[in-house]
Amino acid sequence: MTTAGKGFARTVTAAAGALLTLTAVAAAPAQAAGYRYWSFWESDGGTSWTYATQGPATARPADGDAIGFRFALSQGTSDTSKPTAAPDFAEICAGVEKKDGSKRIAVVVDFGGPKDTPPGEKPPAKPVETGCAQVREDATGAEALAEVAKPLRYDGAAMLCGIAGYPARGCGEPVAEGGEQSTPSSASAAPATQSSASDEGSGGGPSFGVLAGGAAVLALGGAAVWKARRRG
Repeated sequence: MTTAGKGFARTVTAAAGALLTLTAVAAAPAQAAGYRYWSFWESDGGTSWTYATQGPATARPADGDAIGFRFALSQGTSDTSKPTAAPDFAEICAGVEKKDGSKRIAVVVDFGGPKDTPPGEKPPAKPVETGCAQVREDATGAEALAEVAKPLRYDGAAMLCGIAGYPARGCGEPVAEGGEQSTPSSASAAPATQSSASDEGSGGGPSFGVLAGGAAVLALGGAAVWKARRRG
């Protein structure tokens, strides 16, 4: 192999190594103890909650159902805290008669405990609010929530960030060990089962595309140097 050929091989090898290293960095999970965010729960109006598999903006509960929202510091759907109040439709909607063209949805909003409170925030004095939303028959869970707990706050990707004004800032940021927010960002980093938010801006570092692109630049640069040497 010629000297130029050996130089090119070394350049390509170095670029490949850089690509592998950068890919490993990109794939490494963010070091976070969990996330503070509003989780969404569903029930047929009985005694237990089920973690919702879609967001409130697309879920369409039926008459007699209950929906719940819990703000908590959670590590994922497996340990996410459920609303502390039961999804008791009969109690929450007692005395509310069904009207033609409408449905009744029991709504439970749990603002969480002291450990769930973000730095600088103050939760409402009443930790749990309930209400009976009477909405049109095709209304979503988000519309039912808006009937009983305004104002609501969403981010640009339709992630539910605040209910009844709480919290006033942020939206699903990762929380480091010790309870401090890792990144003061408004972009959502919470589990994606209930959000269509992008992974960008989640506090997990540069995206894979940026890092892989950097490695590609190194490889292309090495090839250009080899060609220039051959021409010389």
